[in-house]
Amino acid sequence: MNHIKRVLYKRFGMGIFESMLVKYGAVMIAYTVVGLPVFGPNREAYLKSVNNDPTIITKDYVRNSNLLINLSKAIGRIVVSYKDVQNLAGYTTLINELDEVLVDLKNNKFQRTQVSANDDGTFKEKELTLDKWVNKGTLTQSDSLKFEEVPILSPTGDILVEKMSFEINPGMHLLISGPNGCGKSSLFRIMGQLWPLAGGALSKPGIDKIFYIPQRPYLPVGTLRDQLIYPHSLEEFNALGSTDADLLELLKVVKLAYLVEREGNFDKENDWNDVLSGGEKQRMAMGRLIYHKPNYAILDECTSAVSIDVEGLLYSYMKEQGITLITVSHRDTLWKYHDYLLKFKGDKDYSFGKMPEDKILR
Repeated sequence: MNHIKRVLYKRFGMGIFESMLVKYGAVMIAYTVVGLPVFGPNREAYLKSVNNDPTIITKDYVRNSNLLINLSKAIGRIVVSYKDVQNLAGYTTLINELDEVLVDLKNNKFQRTQVSANDDGTFKEKELTLDKWVNKGTLTQSDSLKFEEVPILSPTGDILVEKMSFEINPGMHLLISGPNGCGKSSLFRIMGQLWPLAGGALSKPGIDKIFYIPQRPYLPVGTLRDQLIYPHSLEEFNALGSTDADLLELLKVVKLAYLVEREGNFDKENDWNDVLSGGEKQRMAMGRLIYHKPNYAILDECTSAVSIDVEGLLYSYMKEQGITLITVSHRDTLWKYHDYLLKFKGDKDYSFGKMPEDKILR
């Protein structure tokens, strides 16, 4: 904090100095220079050359002063423009690095510089070439979700799980648990093809049959209707034959029907990230999920800000709609809504099987 304060104080003083230099210093220097012929040591020679004609003196003074003032201001702008040049250099460097990385990824080449600790407490950099972090697995489309000896890797090369195998068919509700950093989010990224499949075989439904809801759902800029139908457009919504009355029923299910009355109608536009509370955002995302009715729903701590009773109603309703639930949560109240448990143990190991009876009863 003290360092930041010192930097801010110095920036404040430097800003005042630059402003005074550009706005006033340059002008004062210009007026001083153009006044030298009249008030300087050689004034007698100058006055003799213009025959002491005040009109000529005034004409020279005005012309020269304008030229020098504009010149001094231009020089001042060049002096101050180093900040803009530095910002431009930073942006161009980032874009250049991004372009190089995209070319490397296209050529299946990915290198990362890591820092490792020595025995004496010092640090050293090492180059890590992730030859395994490329698409070497087999991806097929099917009605079920199946992992066959798929390694779970991080972009830094850490092996979270060497080989993972499990299968989820429609109607097999799965709960995923485990400590932080064990590979739960990495599993979803591989499943969603955000990260490459480093090996094994993955069978999954089409992207239109899987819906993912994070803990902090995305709320697009638009109307209240857009929050429920996203990523559908209004034209796609109308093409399906849906109406605002159907959306109102969805809001009743997620206990948000009061938003229509509070906002006026479904065409109301607002900054929904600021208007809605955390629990309302999560319930809005659940309404979006029910609207799309996918075969599989991946729920990543998506009800952490929702009360337990409303959470139970939503999970029961989704199961009644035939949506297969894949949930990541630390809440023990959700165990009874799932049939199978995928547990990350945190030591590159995992277990998969039916939900234990004691957890369901508890």
